[in-house]
Amino acid sequence: MESPAAPSAQLKQQPTRGTPATRHYRGIFKYPVVRQLLRFTGVGIICTATSLALYALLRPWLGPQLANAAALVLTSLMNTALNRRLTFKISGQRRLARDHLNGMIVIAVALVITGGSLGVLHWLQPDATVSDELWTTTLSGFVATAVRFTMLRHWIFRRARHI
Repeated sequence: MESPAAPSAQLKQQPTRGTPATRHYRGIFKYPVVRQLLRFTGVGIICTATSLALYALLRPWLGPQLANAAALVLTSLMNTALNRRLTFKISGQRRLARDHLNGMIVIAVALVITGGSLGVLHWLQPDATVSDELWTTTLSGFVATAVRFTMLRHWIFRRARHI
């Protein structure tokens, strides 16, 4: 037979927090920023591959500049949507339009970084090779990616930083 104290003992064992139970991560994965960086990297790989495919598909009809612009705009919208949902775990329609508008601002900042680095390269080395340009855009792309993640995490999606 159960004693009257048994139900109260069972209640004490249950979590008393007001928030729902979450998964408990171990090691380096206990830090939300690490999990977000991994998801951000996966989204980046998907968006880069999509952008290259769109560019290759559109270039014959639109030319290099318009194909690049179209691929960039389309994948930027996709990138913001995927990062919103997968990296920062935000769903629903609340603030959706504002998140996408802010995402376009972040892309503009990234374009200033990469385009500016090419401008500086050509100013310092007017006869730069394609290889020099690729190295420059690759290195500045890493900087732009770090800036993009930081802006997404601390500005656009700050409401979900600890997920």
